[in-house]
Amino acid sequence: MQQKYVYQLNVLGMFGIASVLFAGIFFQFALNELPCPLCLLQRVGFALVLFGFALNVRFGIRQRHYGVILLGALFGAMSALRQVSLHVIPGTPHYGSDVMGMHYYTWAFVIFGLTILGVSVLNMLWQEKWSENSETMTKIGKYCMWFAIGSVFLNFVLTFAECGPYECAADPVKYWLFS
Repeated sequence: MQQKYVYQLNVLGMFGIASVLFAGIFFQFALNELPCPLCLLQRVGFALVLFGFALNVRFGIRQRHYGVILLGALFGAMSALRQVSLHVIPGTPHYGSDVMGMHYYTWAFVIFGLTILGVSVLNMLWQEKWSENSETMTKIGKYCMWFAIGSVFLNFVLTFAECGPYECAADPVKYWLFS
């Protein structure tokens, strides 16, 4: 596979993960569902994955950037699996709404798993010569980069608005900043 196609897959991955973070913000406001601490940890995992993709898009494809993605995806998958395990016990209520039959934390686990699978395949396609010829960012790469930065920044601001400088509530019902 040529370097430009792998580069484009990294741009697509960056856009996809940034879209997941924006979807979390949308559901947070549209359905008035504040994220719980485990949800916020999953968002941190998505931000780490996003950072790894951004490194590949900005500085060229490197195996260590894929390592950042994999570590972020593993961290996020562990957080999501912890939340899934809390709500799989019969009689235990779920947290948040569902999307196409699965709750947000279940979707997060699936997305992290697919990210691990996809990045593992991309890492196998990586060639040593690519690190020497890092191409310049394309226009779409720059737009996706700004979209990614915006999604992480908004999540940071909203997390501060929800929790402030304190520990986040286990079952949040209001924003700290606006109460």
